[in-house]
Amino acid sequence: MAFDKKMLDVIACPVCKGKLHYLPKQAELVCRFDRLAFPIRENIPVMLENEARELSSEDLEKMDKN
Repeated sequence: MAFDKKMLDVIACPVCKGKLHYLPKQAELVCRFDRLAFPIRENIPVMLENEARELSSEDLEKMDKN
């Protein structure tokens, strides 16, 4: 079973409560405002700030190109 994209309608960034973007290749949910990428493990989003990966400006630019 894969991550259900319908979940994006009901979950939000735990830091700013903003919208998240799904990156299927990286298996991450991204908050562009806080520049955080939350991992998805075994099809379950790990929505803990201390588990999130910080994104650089270059990471965000790459996302915009895809």
